[in-house]
Amino acid sequence: MESAVLCGVPQGSVLGPILFLLYTADLLQLTKCHQLHPHAYADDTQIYGFCHPHETDVLQLRLSACIDDVSLWMTSNRLQLNPTKTEMLWCASARRQQHIPVGPVRIGDTAVSPATAVRDLGVHLDADMSMTAHVTATVRSCFAALRQIRSVHHSLSRDALVALIRALVVTKLDNCCSVMVGVSGTLLRRLQSVLNAAARLVFSARRSDHITPLLRELHWLKITERIQSRLCVLAYRSLHGSAPLYLAETLHLTSVCPTS
Repeated sequence: MESAVLCGVPQGSVLGPILFLLYTADLLQLTKCHQLHPHAYADDTQIYGFCHPHETDVLQLRLSACIDDVSLWMTSNRLQLNPTKTEMLWCASARRQQHIPVGPVRIGDTAVSPATAVRDLGVHLDADMSMTAHVTATVRSCFAALRQIRSVHHSLSRDALVALIRALVVTKLDNCCSVMVGVSGTLLRRLQSVLNAAARLVFSARRSDHITPLLRELHWLKITERIQSRLCVLAYRSLHGSAPLYLAETLHLTSVCPTS
């Protein structure tokens, strides 16, 4: 049975994302008018700004005014802002954490308290940008998957076991791992412990067995090498025009003169 579509497009259609971006293009320009920076991914939009520690009150007022205009724009375009799904995060170094406001921010008619960590497209961001929350969530999820795989690994061939571990564990370690550049050695060791446990499960090895030969046999890079590899791929894509423009614009070629 066929019926005419009088407005909108069917969910999952090819035109859906394009028409949605055209529909919401004005929203990004509205945000920039308040000297704030928007970042949109499908129907998920973030608004962020930066300031000196003594200017946080001004930034907070500017953010609230921007949200008010966004709410008016959405109402006029038959959309609705949902404050209950809105999160707010102040980011600063560990040394500047005491300067971060702890009071709620007005989002429309709702007061939203600052969070200590938020999730953005699968990445957990801490207020101090230490990535502790992301590593904790990743390690917890990976070990939960390993425990389930361990319960059935005797019924699997080695090839099937490796494929299962790659699909359920290694992919989680590789997901957005380029954001882990510069994290502490403690966090890197926690991630490496997941990879070591996965390799030992494949070969039924003991904890006392040396891990490097096992990783080499599986052709698995260590965590630090995986992060460096993903970062190099991202830099290559940025320099050759296949990365998002906002990343490519921040990367510039420089010449290094050798010292005599």
